[in-house]
Amino acid sequence: MVINTCGFIGDAKQESVETILGYVQAKSEGKLKHVYVMGCLSERYREQLRNDIPEVDAFYGVNELKTIVGDLGAHYNKRLLGERMISTPSHYAYLKIAEGCDRKCSFCAIPGIRGGHVSRSSADILKEAQGLVDNGVKEIIVISQDTTYYGLDLYGKRTIAGLLGELAKINENGWIRLHYAYPHGFPRELLSAIREHKNICKYIDIPLQHINNRILRSMKRGLSSEKTLKLIETIRKEIPGVILRSSFIVGYPGETDQEYRELLEFVRVTGFDRLGVFAYSHEEGTPAFKLRDDVNRKIIQERLEEIMEVQEGISLNKNLGRLGSKLRVLIDRREGDYYIARTEGDSPEIDNEVLIPADGNKLKRGTFSDVIITSAESFDLYAEPLKKLGLRRK
Repeated sequence: MVINTCGFIGDAKQESVETILGYVQAKSEGKLKHVYVMGCLSERYREQLRNDIPEVDAFYGVNELKTIVGDLGAHYNKRLLGERMISTPSHYAYLKIAEGCDRKCSFCAIPGIRGGHVSRSSADILKEAQGLVDNGVKEIIVISQDTTYYGLDLYGKRTIAGLLGELAKINENGWIRLHYAYPHGFPRELLSAIREHKNICKYIDIPLQHINNRILRSMKRGLSSEKTLKLIETIRKEIPGVILRSSFIVGYPGETDQEYRELLEFVRVTGFDRLGVFAYSHEEGTPAFKLRDDVNRKIIQERLEEIMEVQEGISLNKNLGRLGSKLRVLIDRREGDYYIARTEGDSPEIDNEVLIPADGNKLKRGTFSDVIITSAESFDLYAEPLKKLGLRRK
C-alpha cells in the first residue's frame, strides 16, 4: 500500500495518520506485505513519523517520485511523464499546472512543504491534457496552489488565460474548470477567456479567506477589503451568470467578534454561489504560529456554523431561482433511485448536485444530458431530462 498524505491543516493531518495506522494494522494481520507513505505529511514530519510509526517500511517527501518508483522495483521513465492512470471516475480528472507557492500567507504551511512556485511548461500540460481527452475524460479540472500565478516564472507574465484557451481547444466537447484563483494580481484577461470559450465553465474558485482589513494585513493576503469588493464586481460584470466559489477562515488569531461580524455580513450581502468555511488551524512553521491562538474553539465552531447557516439560505434562494430552467449536466454516477449529476457551476465532491430520477430514464455515467429543473433544496437540484419531456434545449 502506498499512501499519499496531506499535511496542510490539523484535520487533514489527523486523517492521514489514521489512514496510515489502519494500513499498518492490516500489515500486522498479514493482509499487506508493505506500507509506504509519501506526500506532504511525510515531507513535514518524516523523522517524527519514523519514530512514532516504525511499522511503515519507508517515508518519502513530495519530490521523491523517482526514488519511490525505484524502491518499488519499477523503472522511472521520463518518456512516460504525462501518461496517467487516473484515480477519479474516468470522465473527469485533475490537471496540475504548477507546484509550490510564492505567496507568504501567514496561516499557510504549503510554501514550507512544497517550496516556491514552479510552473510546468505549457507543452507538457497540453500533452497530458490530450492524453486525458483521448482516454475519455470529459471534464478537466485545472489546479495548482495558485493557478492565476501560472507562467510568471517561465514566461515573465501570467499566462493562465492563454493556457485555458488551448485546453478548451483540446477538450472542445467537454468542460474546463478552474480552481484556486488567488485574488491578488488576478489577471483580468482570464475573464475574457472564460467568457469567450463556451466550454470553459463559468465558475471561478477564488479563496478570499476574510474581508476585515486588519486580518487581511495580518494574513499577508496583499488585497484590501475595498479591492476585494471591486474584483468581485468586475468578475460578475464581465461574466454574466458566473458561479463564484470562495472559502474563508474563522478564528484567526485575534479575530474579534466585530471583525467576525464584518465577515458574516460580507457573506450575507455578497451572496456567493458556493462557499467553504474552515476553522483556523495553528500550524507550526507559519508566520501566524508566532501569534497567540486566542480564539476559543467553541466560539470558532459557532462562527463557522453561523456562516454556513447563512450560506444555506443563500444557496436555497439561488436554487429556487433555477426552477424551470434548462441546464446541461454531466452524469457522475447512479445512487439508489437517482442519477447524480453536476452543472458547470459545480465541482466534484465539494459543490451542489443535480438528482435525476432513475425510474424511466436511461442515462450513462460520464455523458452530458440536457435537463429541466423541477424542484430544489438548499444544496441539491432535482431534474428531468428534456428528451423525456419532449423538449429541446434552446
